[in-house]
Amino acid sequence: MPRSNRPKRRPGGPSTGEGDSLEHLLSGWKRTESRRGREFFVQPVSAERAVKEYLCPGCGLGIKPSVPHLVIWRADGVLGDEADLAARRHWHTHCWRIG
Repeated sequence: MPRSNRPKRRPGGPSTGEGDSLEHLLSGWKRTESRRGREFFVQPVSAERAVKEYLCPGCGLGIKPSVPHLVIWRADGVLGDEADLAARRHWHTHCWRIG
């Protein structure tokens, strides 16, 4: 019998739920930046992972799907990581740099 070159799937397969995106944000590549005396986590989103449209708080315009951008959330929030992640915002890279 010939060998199959298709990747084997784990039982249950990959999930695309909200919990996975929070897990991705917590464990993914990110950096810390200071703005106006506060610390923020900054995580880039590649064009491949940008699948929804978001509203940029910097310019008020939409970030279209497949446009690379940044996800920003507080690093020094007093309510904990889950509350900070729930309040995260998607920014155009340029808007975050000039903001």
